[in-house]
Amino acid sequence: MTPTQRIVTVAGIAGSLIAGGVIGATLAGPLAATAANNGSSTRLAAASASPSASAGTFKSNEDATHEAGESATVEAQENSGQRPGGGTGKFTPNENATHEQGESAAREAQENAGQRPTVP
Repeated sequence: MTPTQRIVTVAGIAGSLIAGGVIGATLAGPLAATAANNGSSTRLAAASASPSASAGTFKSNEDATHEAGESATVEAQENSGQRPGGGTGKFTPNENATHEQGESAAREAQENAGQRPTVP
């Protein structure tokens, strides 16, 4: 293979990789943003009031796509180092039989009282 053919081949491979990355980002970017922000107001409650040290420090998602769909309240919580959310909206317990098998009596009592569970 001549040096010119080698350069053309390497340039073609590099161009293909770059084009594939751009196409993938163009197609997958909006899909990922839609999956992350489906417009639902349901929030997940924390499993424990004091997360373990191994859970790590909260790091805000500052990606431009994520930020575009974020409210000012959530952004303020993130900027102050808080994990956004905290259970807004009506609580509906999971009464699936498989879920119920692994549930503690304390958690079931909280669910039956219409409270968001704070125990596993």
